[in-house]
Amino acid sequence: MTATPLDRVAIRLHPDDDVAVARSEVLAGTEIDDGSRTFAAGSDVPAGHKIAVRAVAAGGPVRKYGQRIGVATSPIAAGDHVHTHNLAVGPPAAHTTGPAGETGVPSADGPAPVGTASRAATSSGTSPPATTFAGIVRPDGRIATRNYIGILTSVNCSATAARLIADRFRPGSDLLAQHPDVDGVVALTHGSGCGMAVSGDGLSLLRRTITGYARHPNFAGLLVLGLGCEVNQVDSLAEGFDLPPSTPVHTMTIQALGGTRATVDEGVARIREMVGAAAEVRRRPVPVSELVLGLNCGGSDAYSGITANPALGVAADLLIAQGGTAVLGETPEIHGAEHLLTGRADPAVAEALLERVRWWESYVEASGGSLDNNPSPGNKAGGLTTILEKSLGAVAKAGTSRLQQVVGYAERPTRRGLVFMDTPGYDPVSVTGIVAGGANVVCFTTGRGSVFGCKPAPSLKLATNSEVYRRMPDDMDINCGSILDGDETVEQAGRRIFDAVVAVASGRRTLSEELGVGDNEFVPWQLGAVL
Repeated sequence: MTATPLDRVAIRLHPDDDVAVARSEVLAGTEIDDGSRTFAAGSDVPAGHKIAVRAVAAGGPVRKYGQRIGVATSPIAAGDHVHTHNLAVGPPAAHTTGPAGETGVPSADGPAPVGTASRAATSSGTSPPATTFAGIVRPDGRIATRNYIGILTSVNCSATAARLIADRFRPGSDLLAQHPDVDGVVALTHGSGCGMAVSGDGLSLLRRTITGYARHPNFAGLLVLGLGCEVNQVDSLAEGFDLPPSTPVHTMTIQALGGTRATVDEGVARIREMVGAAAEVRRRPVPVSELVLGLNCGGSDAYSGITANPALGVAADLLIAQGGTAVLGETPEIHGAEHLLTGRADPAVAEALLERVRWWESYVEASGGSLDNNPSPGNKAGGLTTILEKSLGAVAKAGTSRLQQVVGYAERPTRRGLVFMDTPGYDPVSVTGIVAGGANVVCFTTGRGSVFGCKPAPSLKLATNSEVYRRMPDDMDINCGSILDGDETVEQAGRRIFDAVVAVASGRRTLSEELGVGDNEFVPWQLGAVL
């Protein structure tokens, strides 16, 4: 039987790699030629999973992306399926602020698997990227990509009343139909606000997050709703918003108004007034440097670090080159790949990132866990085995730009360019922090098929493979599986993502917006004891 060339059945991302990623299922006994020798698949290898291209002794390092992703827990022969049964994280590597070193994570200037090419090669003959988008300029000069009225809750006890008010303004309602320039009324509720210490990190972080949303330019007006007796008091919360007079802020408590029904009636009346005023806005050209792009991944698979993540990194680089900002988060999911960021940061910025990684190690250890308790079951089903492998692919979203700043959860960056925000890896919590920090567009990559929205910021979902794009057509905005299919390069896909970001910032609705997803994804990070 004639052996099949390796690149037809699997993707070897770096010459030093011990494994390749199966393009589709590789059946046991398939003869494979890697150019220097022939070997047979020892068992069935699912699509996206790793197949060994050389032998690795038990205890030896296993490399992918040109980096160590773990150690072999038993001898591995060429052709073996490499996954949780024979690969583990192994001893932790020391944190470093040194050069990033070699990496096979596909970038526009890196190794060129799966049809990638250099920027110079793919950008020739194409039009330059857009320099403006159609934005909404608020009276105080802030730039918005959407035009919402927000209902923010101080405590879980006011969540139902907030939703009852928002229900009166569902898409298609008479009032919104009269004002098509208003994107909607959204109630952002949460499960905290009481049963917590009256001071300390827990309350401080919750207030910072709510305040970040209150200050988001995508809100034209706000209703802040509480019960009345909670720890997170409405009036003192709203006093910290520090918003211009052009942004109306109404505060109410259910107890003061005499109950739920009276609160809903009053809330509806106040929002009717705000909707009329918000409808007077118009879009006009503003520089793309005003865009703050949130970068997140969820439901990742083995193709995430090969297609959607590096392509998103190209889009982030294009934005940053024009003075824009891209925000990367999910600190637990850069664990083991932090050197790829610290290697392109000033020493103080690099140390700030490593300090957050060390905090997470202590934080998780105090709970009896480990940052190595990752990937998730869905990630593993998609071919990811260790947190090191997952992190190396996740960092690709950050492109190749220098890291300019590290900020805390829900903090607004003070520098443009690539910024890292300390967030958990759990998607809703992570993106909540990023939007609170001012992101006015979010790109969310997924290989397993996450459904996600994050009002008031629009969210584009990027599929890492064509199969999930075809299977979930109402949820996936962009197919990056075209890279895997050989139809375009990472650079070309990145340019396509950048163009889509500009179009969405200019008002084009994403699929999650069409479906109404994004009201329930407001999930502030909860710290501290529940009392």
